[in-house]
Amino acid sequence: MKWLFRQAKKHENPAPRSKRELARMILMKIVLYAVLIYGGLSALAFLLQSWIIFPATRDIYRDPSAYRWAFEELMLPVDGETTHGWFVPLENARGVALFSHGNAGNIADRLESIGLLRSFGFSVLAYDYGGYGKSTGRSSEQRSCQDIRAMWRWLTEEKGIPPKKILLFGRSLGGGATAHLAREVEPAAVILESAFLSTVDVAHDKFPWLPARLILRHVFANKDKVADIKSPLLVIHSPDDSIIPYRHGKELFERATEPKQFLEIHGDHNEGFVLSEPIYRKGWEEFLAPILPRPENRD
Repeated sequence: MKWLFRQAKKHENPAPRSKRELARMILMKIVLYAVLIYGGLSALAFLLQSWIIFPATRDIYRDPSAYRWAFEELMLPVDGETTHGWFVPLENARGVALFSHGNAGNIADRLESIGLLRSFGFSVLAYDYGGYGKSTGRSSEQRSCQDIRAMWRWLTEEKGIPPKKILLFGRSLGGGATAHLAREVEPAAVILESAFLSTVDVAHDKFPWLPARLILRHVFANKDKVADIKSPLLVIHSPDDSIIPYRHGKELFERATEPKQFLEIHGDHNEGFVLSEPIYRKGWEEFLAPILPRPENRD
């Protein structure tokens, strides 16, 4: 009985652990908590990536009639869904600009950009990716590539516009769809503005601790596609861009094959083309003049 009593007391009051053992236990707990937090943040990034990459809005609160432009509204079938776009013609145009916009909002927010393209002498076809505006379905890398391909087919097959009269223009996220299509077709020219190497590279810049390569589903690997673009290419970027660092534009340009040009502007990601308007206009015109010259006035 006394022996059982002594054993019970021993388990009630275990001998104190050594300092080294306590330190090891504390370290193991810290590592465990760190792994759990890291895993939780990675899982959260995985779940929220579509919302972060494609912050779409649905409200088409205005259309080209706000500027008294004639336009044709498109609703094209894409893989069981519908993609919405506007074709805004310009009399005596030098060509058609197929415009792929950035990731936020929808085409209702891009009338000023459409107006800028018209001032360069282009008819414009602007469209929304799946999940944006009136385009049904969900946003994804695959869907945006299907969307631009549908718009290209409409221009070349339905409207009968020769590829050598079409400019592919992608700004920011739109550079992803544009670069993808530009390696499949041969338009007159391609312009990538404020575009990125890939979403993995952007994530590494912003969150170097995140396992971006493992968790990102929408990669948009523009850096692996620009070398396949055969048409004349203009890359536009600003050293002041705080969202897509300048090195992305420079490396895209370096990876691309000739003929190519680089246009450096100033100002942040969203307003650089506005703040740099004189430089911007001059750069566009110098690039386009030998490829898609403005038609002579026929007065």
